[in-house]
Amino acid sequence: MAVSSFFHAALAGTLAALGSLAALPASAQDDWPAKPIRIVVPFAAGGTSDVLARTLGAQLQASLKQTVLIENKAGAGGVIGADSVAKAAPDGYTLLLGTIATHAINPALLPKMPYNAAKDFAPVMLLGSISNVLLVGPDQPFKTVAELVAAAKARPGSLQFASAGQGTSQHLSGETFKLLAGVNLTHVPYKGSAPAIQDVMGGQIPMSFETALVALPQIKAGKVRALAVTSAKRSAVLPDVPTMQEAGIATFDVASWQALYAPAGTPPAIVSKLNAELARIVAQPETKARIDGLGLEYTPNTPEQFGAFQRGEQAKWARIVKDGNVKVE
Repeated sequence: MAVSSFFHAALAGTLAALGSLAALPASAQDDWPAKPIRIVVPFAAGGTSDVLARTLGAQLQASLKQTVLIENKAGAGGVIGADSVAKAAPDGYTLLLGTIATHAINPALLPKMPYNAAKDFAPVMLLGSISNVLLVGPDQPFKTVAELVAAAKARPGSLQFASAGQGTSQHLSGETFKLLAGVNLTHVPYKGSAPAIQDVMGGQIPMSFETALVALPQIKAGKVRALAVTSAKRSAVLPDVPTMQEAGIATFDVASWQALYAPAGTPPAIVSKLNAELARIVAQPETKARIDGLGLEYTPNTPEQFGAFQRGEQAKWARIVKDGNVKVE
């Protein structure tokens, strides 16, 4: 983001926050929450976002002494659910379990978005991130990233990589690999992780990018081989697998992430209270174990720190989509 654009966005956010404070009586802020809170999950039930929202929602309900409802509003890669929260009243009673897709990849990839990811939300907390991993089938000849890159350069366009679908972090991990490794690979999108990894195991397609959590059982069973993780540091669930940077692909850093948002203009006092409650909750051993079980890695963060992280992610994916000429077909 250009410096002038950053200050315009910051000014707009400040004015919106001041406006909401004026519109919401001090007593209403002091009494929050005085009625049930709704957390919108913009994906189907059963996925990582849904499980995370329900885990934290139950803990928030106990600590805030107010009902916390989880609403799955799936569709359009998370856009429909996110848009409903962007247009909700900024009073702290409607929240979003957002992700790298809703707030970084989709804004860069989709030509028309009904919301502005940078301006229409108040960042509350980054809840955790998970690395993707480059997988090859057990019968593939590639034992290292260097060997795969050499083969791809020798036969441009002949190697395919699978992903869980267009616009997913797995897809964009592959596009980042193409860009930074200087190779030409053919993307084959699947309708979800399960069929993609199944075809890699079966030898129908040589390689894929998948979340570490989904890939872990197949790696342990020897049904796929992990060459590298996409994050800047090694994954806690795959400590013996090198990072892309360690494997020779400089600056490679891709991690899928989950976060909590409120609509822009939500009073800072409410955002701060939510952040503090969540920080206390995720530090509890039981909750930490549940988050670890999802493969997510959490680092304490303030709304301001999370906001800076999001701006960096949005700039990174805009650059990758542009430089790689990535299109949604």
